[in-house]
Amino acid sequence: MKYLLFLLTIWVTNATAQNGLKFEKRFVQSEDAWVAFPVDSTGAFPFGFIYIDAEAGLTLDYGGTFKIDKNGKFLKEKVEEEHSIKYRLQPNNVLVALIPETNFGDLNIQAVPEWLKFYKKDQGSVEHLYRRGFLYNGYGECEKALEYLEKANKLNPNFKGLAVELAYSYNCLARYESAIKILQTALKTTPEDAYTNKELIFAQAKLEKLEDAANIFRKTSKFPDKTYNAENAYNILQGYYLLKDKKNFSKWWEETKDYISSNQQFLTNAEFMKKDLL
Repeated sequence: MKYLLFLLTIWVTNATAQNGLKFEKRFVQSEDAWVAFPVDSTGAFPFGFIYIDAEAGLTLDYGGTFKIDKNGKFLKEKVEEEHSIKYRLQPNNVLVALIPETNFGDLNIQAVPEWLKFYKKDQGSVEHLYRRGFLYNGYGECEKALEYLEKANKLNPNFKGLAVELAYSYNCLARYESAIKILQTALKTTPEDAYTNKELIFAQAKLEKLEDAANIFRKTSKFPDKTYNAENAYNILQGYYLLKDKKNFSKWWEETKDYISSNQQFLTNAEFMKKDLL
């Protein structure tokens, strides 16, 4: 098979119904489905099967193009490539249409391609469930990610990386208490893990537990991994800003401005908050 690991670029028209096709699904809503993309510059609809590759993520198995005649029949055009072409799909605002099953015969496609079984091995394993959750979190589909991650947690709550991935989903869904509970447990065994501490500080800041978050920051900022220091300091500063707490905002800015200033975006936002609040 030929793997083309780049973003599939399609000339996109508006997402309205075209000849019975309703362009209303995002890539992440179209797993294990045959989909059509909006009509291209030749008047044809590119189509293919969207599935998840455990390593590559959302992937399109390209099926070719088709046009629709006046009777609603899908007319598949000749595909020059004889072997499978696969495109990695990046999350974006492109909307696709699910191809009606009544038209599968027109395109000579099966509802479930024979080759898909090779990507469905070990579906019930903790590794598979964790990886799916990880991918969907990356796509911003945290609720769907949680479905996989909570199943994985029932199988093996100690699986490496699972706790913080679960917490990421909880934070994404504003379930901050759930995130804090699982993160505090995880930190008993990996107290210096930078990512885990970052998610904990984020959750505490969102719950206005800013002194708790500040104490964790003071401890973790001394750890070897400095990756999230600027982000952590900024999240606490933003917490004080949202509370309109001028006194603690000023104190925290003075204490952490060197960290925050190391990231231009955080610095720009912090300067805005200072101007607005002080």
